[in-house]
Amino acid sequence: MIRIEKITFKYKKSTVFKDFSLSIEKGKVYGLLGKNGTGKSTLLYLMTGLLCPQKGKIFYKDGNVSKRLPSVLSDVFIVPEEFMLPNIPLKKYMSINSPFYPKFSEELLRKNLNHFELDSDLNINLGALSLGQKKKVFMSFALATNRSLLIMDEPMNGLDIPGKSQFKKFIISNMTDEHTVIISTHQVQDVEKLIEHVIILENSSILLNASVVDICRNLYFVNGTGNIDHEKALYVSQTFQGYNALLQNKGEEESILNLETLFNAVMENSGKIKVLLN
Repeated sequence: MIRIEKITFKYKKSTVFKDFSLSIEKGKVYGLLGKNGTGKSTLLYLMTGLLCPQKGKIFYKDGNVSKRLPSVLSDVFIVPEEFMLPNIPLKKYMSINSPFYPKFSEELLRKNLNHFELDSDLNINLGALSLGQKKKVFMSFALATNRSLLIMDEPMNGLDIPGKSQFKKFIISNMTDEHTVIISTHQVQDVEKLIEHVIILENSSILLNASVVDICRNLYFVNGTGNIDHEKALYVSQTFQGYNALLQNKGEEESILNLETLFNAVMENSGKIKVLLN
């Protein structure tokens, strides 16, 4: 679905990506992780044509994203970490913006609003909403565009606990084999049951690019309790309940993915983890 070929991107005083390549397949929920300043948001903006690389190319379904063709842009939607909604009724916002998305569904918009327990009569004034409510409305509109690619940068920010639970159901209920979702977040515990593929960035390079199936097949997560051989562990951190640890899964045992443990382990021991996954 997305093909990034040896891109270089620089801001005035820093190089974010150099000869960077990556492929994204359709029909999956991707988790994009990395420390602050590693270029996660920049990469999302490059994927959607909001930024253009100085070198290399980015293709979406074989269309060059940098050319910002309507056929490409109408099939992609990004929910940035920070956004503004105008002080107008949702109905008017819909009438202005929905024509840019040929597959937009008002019925789906109402369904998504109901999913978030918001008023679905479309007369709600966007300017009067709280941050969390605005994010729910914006995500509801995003899904109603019926685009194939949905990109979300820190979607959990501003959501309360019920909202985070609703968000998970919201994504699952709208996923098909033709849709792809990329979620960039630091709040990994909120999305680890959604993620099907994990990408971890560090200093313009990819430290990890693997499916959750492959990760759990080759790695074993200890969450809270268990006897651990610290010398053989890929990563160990102490908790009030015991330990969170990552081990090699030699016996094909089942364990529950812990994205925080995985991320910290990759930061400390990416070389060994890459070997195990390959």
